[in-house]
Amino acid sequence: MAEPAEVTKVLKREGPKGVSVVKCKILNRDKTLERAVIGAVKEGDIIYLKETEMGGL
Repeated sequence: MAEPAEVTKVLKREGPKGVSVVKCKILNRDKTLERAVIGAVKEGDIIYLKETEMGGL
């Protein structure tokens, strides 16, 4: 299930497809993640993340 997250900072933009690395805060929990997203994104946007858990061995 996808979880909503608010983009707090755009760290870098690169590539012909418009890939951006963003720092985002998950709205349902007190957790901040860095993710690569495709397309136009700016601070304050709400994005939906499929993977929000860190995998372990």
